Amino acid sequence: MEKRQELYAGKAKSVFKTDDPDKMVLVFRDDTSAFDGKKIVQLDRKGMVNNKFNAFIMTKLQEAGIPTHFEKLLGETECLVKRLDMMPIECVVRNVAAGSLCRRLGVEEGLPLNPPTFELFLKNDALGDPMINESHVESFGWAKAEDLAKAKELTYKVNGVLKALFAEGGMILVDYKLEFGVFKGEVVLGDEFSPDGCRLWDAQTKEKLDKDRFRQGLGGVIEAYEDVGRRIGINFDA
Repeated sequence: MEKRQELYAGKAKSVFKTDDPDKMVLVFRDDTSAFDGKKIVQLDRKGMVNNKFNAFIMTKLQEAGIPTHFEKLLGETECLVKRLDMMPIECVVRNVAAGSLCRRLGVEEGLPLNPPTFELFLKNDALGDPMINESHVESFGWAKAEDLAKAKELTYKVNGVLKALFAEGGMILVDYKLEFGVFKGEVVLGDEFSPDGCRLWDAQTKEKLDKDRFRQGLGGVIEAYEDVGRRIGINFDA
């Protein structure tokens, strides 16, 4: 598989074309950003950690019957993925109140949410990734109604798989965001799943083990990511 020109460079990943029109190479960089790119730093080992973390999670989800774009690891910071027609939306599930939910609704951080909430956000940095609803998605043509319904179904299925996985490692899956696309007519999970895009707390101490350590200046960001990974069985030295 030959990696060719760069298609896109996001806040923390770059995407490259290959000689196969259906496949792309995803490159995880050491860049770490917050607040819609207003705070950006380089954290050593982050690209490697998130690449291996994502590969592990995507494989677990595939084993549970959830279609993903992940194909295989190519190196320390690269993986091969299917080329999807992406929906410009983020699907967010919250099991515990935290982050923007608390700011918007004035609820206390740590409040268990039963049932979990499901939210949609438009991927648009210039607008600050605004919250939207299913009617907006259909009216503006951001996704077909049946594709959005499938994405919602898969998002909840991911919740069941990953809540249990992280619980086995003594952690709470507080919330997370997912992105989906369409590949040959099938709705498929794309982008990544890493501590960059979810909140994870130690079940006993409620210590934050995710990107909030970077947002809130708590330090030990990559050490926390590696701790999470090892608790669920990832060997970063392999």
